[in-house]
Formats: sequence, structure tokens, C-alpha cells
Amino acid sequence: MKIERKYGEIQPGIKWGPFTMRLPGVHLKLTPSQHIQGGLLLLATCGSITPLMMTYFEVSFEVAWTVSLVMLFWVLAQTVLFGDIYAAGAITPALPLTLVYMNTLAPGIDAVQGMIALFLVVIALFLFFGLTKLGERFNNMVPVALKAGIIMGAAIAAFQSEINRLPSMPYSLITSWVIVLVLLFSIPFSKLPDTRSKIMMGSNALLLSLLVAGGVGFFTGEMTFQMEWGFFVPPIAETMSTLSIWAVGIPSWEVFLAVFPIALVVYVLAFGDLVIAHTLLRGADKARKDEKIDINPTRSHFVLAARNAAQLMTAGPLLWIHGPIWTGVQVFLIERYKKGRNVMESIYDGPMNFYIMAIPLGLLLPVIAIIMPIFPVALSVSLLLTGFACAYVAMSLVKSNISRGVVLAIGMLTATYGPVWGIGVGIALYILLIGRHGEKVEESLGVETEEEKKEEAAS
Repeated sequence: MKIERKYGEIQPGIKWGPFTMRLPGVHLKLTPSQHIQGGLLLLATCGSITPLMMTYFEVSFEVAWTVSLVMLFWVLAQTVLFGDIYAAGAITPALPLTLVYMNTLAPGIDAVQGMIALFLVVIALFLFFGLTKLGERFNNMVPVALKAGIIMGAAIAAFQSEINRLPSMPYSLITSWVIVLVLLFSIPFSKLPDTRSKIMMGSNALLLSLLVAGGVGFFTGEMTFQMEWGFFVPPIAETMSTLSIWAVGIPSWEVFLAVFPIALVVYVLAFGDLVIAHTLLRGADKARKDEKIDINPTRSHFVLAARNAAQLMTAGPLLWIHGPIWTGVQVFLIERYKKGRNVMESIYDGPMNFYIMAIPLGLLLPVIAIIMPIFPVALSVSLLLTGFACAYVAMSLVKSNISRGVVLAIGMLTATYGPVWGIGVGIALYILLIGRHGEKVEESLGVETEEEKKEEAAS
């Protein structure tokens, strides 16, 4: 029997420590219409790094797929077990920078230990800033130009990886890129009448791009689909003995020192995700008065530390780190939530229904056979959207041409040589070209700001 929420209160659940467990069917309403779409999309996106794990970690597909399924469990746990408000995901902008670091390591045990070290340092940062509540202060201490440069580095690294991938699957990749960019970012498309088909395509842009690209890949010979029947049995023992921290062990201090700058960048990107998520949920809170949305950044820090630690202990590292939000899904779910209680009873119902079928579907061999050839396209679309979004976010953060030049320089260094060079040279460029007073110094040197441009346009 489902427990009902009183008007204007927080969705009921079972409190344990700083967390709240909400069980499907008891505290959360099941909505089957969202299960298949969400499950397939989550499988395709999460599974897209499976080939990269096979390459860098030198493991079989079965082991890499098992680690991905474990990740899906801890993604769902953010809503069901820990009771955090957001639609969980990975820190996707950090993936291109992580791959830059992976390319400096020998495949196999060295790469695994490098990722374990990165996970552990990021976990420590989440715990430290969660306990001290200094996350916002640290984020404010980082100069805007340096922050934007790091984000630009993620964009450049993402674009570089996809340009290098293009010759292997030109028709499929270009098809998926065009569809997803037009449906999500095209100004002419957004000005078309809001018909039912347009709304449907926009709401399912990622899934549609993968389906059409899969068809193009099949007809051009870039993809082959080989159906298999039965069930996937995860090789738990092999996975634990190959990738888990219990088998691989704690990396050396040299590895921890090497990943520390990358971990700082990952934390800055994760905190930025929290800010984005908070902004999105404030709009949802204004639209619905029947439910109190419980936003707690401290709890979110603890949840992220717990999810990443659990990932290491129960399976092993991936090539991306558990993050607070899957932005595209969060936007989609919030738009549904705003339509009223009859569409989505609680804000927590959305992520649970979107994610709950991913693992059961991922254990079916026919489903794996269908989505496996699409993995390169799914990864490409994820990185393309990451690069596109990171690029315009980075440029929107700065207000002058000098700052934009610094951002591009930091981004190129970060993408090419890694975060150590990007941060080091970025700090020097910030001090030499912008100064510790930032935009005020630029204005005194006669640099035209966006505000001045608006004033001139108005006059």
C-alpha cells in the first residue's frame, strides 16, 4: 500500500542518518510508461564506455558490462536508498580529461590503479567539503577565468576525441550529431510551431539520435547486429578479482599525487553540476506547491562520497565518476513534474521510474545484442553534447576578450597536456593578464565589458 504525502510536505520515507530511503510502490509511485525508454537510454549511455574500459583496463566485455550494471545500481540508489533529490548521473565533463590522463598510463593494472586513486581522492574531497561545508567557499575562491578554462579544456578534449573517431563510423556518427544538435540546440527548430511530433522528438532527442544512427549504421555496413537469446550472468568473482580495490590494492603515493590536480578539477565540475541542479529544481519548486522539495548540498556531498566508495568496494572503478545529476534527464523530468501531480506525484518518482528497469534490461542478451553496436555512437553523442555544452558555458562565464583568450589558452593546455599544466599556466596567465581584481582591472585598462555594450546598444 502506497504511503500518501500530505499537501506541502516532503515526500515520506524511512530516515536513516542523514539519508531517507523511499521504496518503489510504497513511498514512490510506479509509472510503467517511463520504464522502457529510461532503461534503454541509461543502458546505452552508461554502456558506451564499456569498449574504453576493455581497452584501458584490459578486461573482457563481460567484466566491463558487470561494472557498468553495478554503476546503474548505485545511480538508482541515489533516489531510492539515499533519498537525494536529483536524477543521478556521472560527472560527464570530467571524462575527456580522465581519458587524457589514461593515455599517459600503461593499459591494465597501471590504468586500474590510476582510476582507483582518482576515485579515492574525489571521495576524500566530497567528504571534506561535506563535513566542513566549505564547498561553496572553495568554488568561489577559484577565479572565474580559471574555472571557465578548465571547462573549456573538457570541451576541447571531447571534440578532439570525436574528430579522431569520425573516420571509423562517418555516416552513423554524423547522423547522430546532426539529429541531437538540431533537436536540442537549433534556433530555427525551436521557432517551429509546438506540434505534438516536435515535442515528442525534443523530449526523446538522445534516444531518437541513437535509433536513426543505428539504422544508418546497419544499412551502410558500419554496424552489424547479431542476435543472442538468453540471460547475461555477471561474472562477479572475475570482476572482483580483476578490478576491485580488495584485489588491486591501494595505489602508491606517487599515483595519488599525480591524480590530485585532476581530482580538484572533478570536484569543481561536480560542484558546478550541483549549482545547475539547484537552479533547475528552484523552478520546479515554484511550479508545484503540493510538495516541499528538500535540497541539501551537504547530504549531496555525502551521497556522492558513498556512491563512489560503494562502486569501488562492490565492483571496481569506471572511466567516469558518479556525479549528482544527469542534466538532460533532469530537465526532461522537471518539465513533466511541472505539469502537475497527476503526471508525476513526487519529484522522487521521476528518477526512480526512469532508472528502475535499466538493470533488468541489461541482463537480457537480446537487449545487449541490440545496443552493443550502438555503444560508439552513444559515447560519441555523450561527448559531443558535453563538449558543446561545456564550450558555451565556459564562454558565458567570462565577460571580456582578454578573459576569453585566457580561457582558450587554459583549455588547450588542459586538453593537450593535462590539468596540471592547465591549472599551473592558467594561474600565471590570470595573474599576469587579468590581475587579482579580475574584471575591475580589465575595465580600468579600457576593456569593453558586456554591460557597456548593452548600454551602448540601448543608447
